Amino acid sequence: MAELNARHPWSHNDHFHSWILATMPRPCRRALDVGCGRGELVAALAPHADHVVGNDADPAMREQASQRCAGLPNVTITSGDWTDSDGQFDLVTMVAVLHHLDVAEALHDVRRLLSPGGRFLAVGLARPHTARDHAWDIASMITNPIIGYVKHPWPSRTDGPQPSPFPVRDPMLSFDELRRLLDDVLPGAIIRRQLGFRHTIAWTKPDTTDSAEGVGQ
Repeated sequence: MAELNARHPWSHNDHFHSWILATMPRPCRRALDVGCGRGELVAALAPHADHVVGNDADPAMREQASQRCAGLPNVTITSGDWTDSDGQFDLVTMVAVLHHLDVAEALHDVRRLLSPGGRFLAVGLARPHTARDHAWDIASMITNPIIGYVKHPWPSRTDGPQPSPFPVRDPMLSFDELRRLLDDVLPGAIIRRQLGFRHTIAWTKPDTTDSAEGVGQ
């Protein structure tokens, strides 16, 4: 199975960029991609937002993101603490980033940074704990080479599995633990299991500050 996956590799993170583009708010004045990596999502968001900020703590990732987005005048790649970003955003995205952070603290920061009606869209990983979690992991294992073949029918010329260019960390929270935390911090958020060992999170900040509920998409 590992050899077959290596022959037809695909990015479990980039796969969900189309979901983010389809679910993002329109119009979108300002967007923030936390942990932007090499800037693939930032570049994809640029045609759909007035200004996109990509933030990453890794200098090498920022350099690659800056090169990728060099011809996009509405893109800014930043370093430093993303929670210190100026102003508010209509969209905050995180792809395989949330489990690297203090999750509760990060969710509170997202809530603060979003403008009323703004949307938080995340693709994440969770620690398998229940029988349902393990069933989804098994389904992801089975479908992984099939999806890889559909996306890349010609075998890769690289030898064997390639190391991830990004920092790797096992998630600490299970899907159910994360859902309870979301209910507490971002009420109304919708979290869904997905193939590819991932889940998606969508939450829309209420238009009025006195509203207690957010709306997931």
